[in-house]
Amino acid sequence: MTSQPTLTKADHGPGGPGEPGSGSGLQAGLKNRHLSMIAIGGVIGAGLFVGSSSGIATAGPGILLSYALVGTLVVLVMRMLGEMSAANPTSGSFSAHADRALGRWAGFSIGWLYWFFWVVVLAVEATAGAKILEGWMPAVPQWGWALLVMVVLTATNLVSVGSYGEFEFWFAGIKVVAIGAFIVVGGLAVFGVLPGAHSDKAGLGNLTDHGGFLPHGPGAILTGVLLVVFSFMGSEIATLAAGESENPQRAVTKSTNSIIWRIGVFYLGSIFVVVTLLPWDDASIKDKGSYVAALDTLGIAHAGQIMNFIVLTSVLSCLNSGLYTASRMAFSLGERGDAPKMFARTTSRGVPLAAIVASVTFGFVAVFFNYRFPDSVFLFLVNSSGAVALFVWLVICFSQLRMRKIIEAEAPEKLVVRMWLYPYLTWATAALIVFVLGYMLTDTEGESSGRTTVLLSLLVAALVVGVAFVKEGRVKARAQGRPEVQTTGSTGSTGSTGTKVEAE
Repeated sequence: MTSQPTLTKADHGPGGPGEPGSGSGLQAGLKNRHLSMIAIGGVIGAGLFVGSSSGIATAGPGILLSYALVGTLVVLVMRMLGEMSAANPTSGSFSAHADRALGRWAGFSIGWLYWFFWVVVLAVEATAGAKILEGWMPAVPQWGWALLVMVVLTATNLVSVGSYGEFEFWFAGIKVVAIGAFIVVGGLAVFGVLPGAHSDKAGLGNLTDHGGFLPHGPGAILTGVLLVVFSFMGSEIATLAAGESENPQRAVTKSTNSIIWRIGVFYLGSIFVVVTLLPWDDASIKDKGSYVAALDTLGIAHAGQIMNFIVLTSVLSCLNSGLYTASRMAFSLGERGDAPKMFARTTSRGVPLAAIVASVTFGFVAVFFNYRFPDSVFLFLVNSSGAVALFVWLVICFSQLRMRKIIEAEAPEKLVVRMWLYPYLTWATAALIVFVLGYMLTDTEGESSGRTTVLLSLLVAALVVGVAFVKEGRVKARAQGRPEVQTTGSTGSTGSTGTKVEAE
């Protein structure tokens, strides 16, 4: 077992303080307000604004149950992750916990799969943002906007973790204010108390008047789950970022405890407003998008451009956080010997330069594939990373089952956050995730069907796991016959000391 990375406010390595590339370690540069907004904004992705239309068309008002089901799943998974991360805040988060609880192969595999997921997201979001910007200023081609956006956000992440936190604070702040205002204004219109609104379609009757609450039957709820589940990815970012805050345990505890109201307000609240402001089968939802159509019913001028601005902000936020998250996971893998050692080296500002550059480079390559081979190479990348979110959640479940016993045995005082009804609710959550993956296999429509996504993601996961076992086998083979080295200090997630590690 390798030692888990530790963090201090200014933990300088052998190279000395302030020496770039000396491996001085991450530094606590995120403020409480940064962590609070990262936690809130992490559950509001661009997918909520862009992807909700297809969900509403598929399940009708019953899409509320789809969001509630996935939201409950995320709350339970985050509770488990919060339990482990409060006991051991680390930039590796669930990958580091899997390393300790399930074995080196698990930490290696889920860490690299998660990194792969986010670097593909970089390309998807950069392209989405470029389309909006090109619409405003067509003189610059899409690829030019995509390049510019990624360069600017890369520079932001390279300055310091504080600059990332500051940008994310404002990006997430705009999302939060916009969606909060939408819920308030839309809610007033639904109940007929908004002056000036000219909507004659709004009302609670929209939940049942157009074919019923479940116009396509109960099965549409599960189909809706497949459409909305990936818009929740990002809620775990707060646990990675907490490792670079001044009080990681407090930050993790706070973000974990607030996940319920965040999902309830921003997801369920806003979707409830949409499906009560106008009928679910209104043609404008498909033509304009659910939120633009809803804004139009309120008589708000330039609703489409307003929503484009909000979506662009969400895209930039996702890009900013995606690059941060991918680089920190690469840093953690480097710390644990599961990635090139250069990934674990930091500048004098505590920035993992190589990890950021490697992540954004792959993102640039993916953007190129999107423009040059959109229906082949890039489609493969998107489909093969699509189910990683569910794989991550499943690994968190199994890690928590093991880590609870380890923490209780070695440092029970660190259990400041506890999973409810352990272990029964953990097992139930894992079973639900497996069920969703199984149900995805029944979706066979289109090139990006659920079956295609699961099978390609499983293929990539199998390759990564295979590499992990080969790597672990080689390490053990090299270690045979060599003496063990006694180490002291903190190892693992529970602070045990005097652990023996094999010399490599």
